[in-house]
Amino acid sequence: MLKEFKKFVMRGNVLDMAVGVIIGGAFGKIVTSLVNDLLMPVIGALFGGGDFKALKIVLSPAVLDEAGEVVKAEAAITYGNFIQTVVDFLIVAFCIFIVVKAVNKAAELAKKKEEEPAPAPEEPKGPTQEELLTEIRDLLKEGK
Repeated sequence: MLKEFKKFVMRGNVLDMAVGVIIGGAFGKIVTSLVNDLLMPVIGALFGGGDFKALKIVLSPAVLDEAGEVVKAEAAITYGNFIQTVVDFLIVAFCIFIVVKAVNKAAELAKKKEEEPAPAPEEPKGPTQEELLTEIRDLLKEGK
């Protein structure tokens, strides 16, 4: 059973998938940073300032005691966080679309190159009809 597991793990597809998952996780962090640190502040500023994560609809406010400590947390619909997550998703989906499109284009070009027959070598060109007639005329003039 251990040998079968080792054979399974060492196959190319499993290793490729593992590398893809690891790179995908790192790529997700980059996109999240891009959205959180660069895009959303600009979009927030365009739509009246503030952070999108702070956008929410409070269903019931938090209850505080005399010391200011939260006795009961607020219940709220945090739609700003949802908007930010959707923007994350759209950026990731667009990047994956571009990568897949580029890979498909490269595969298509490689396939066309394989299917394309090699150009046939050109046959040596002989003299034209006019050149032959000129040569015959010259030979007749010389008397040969």
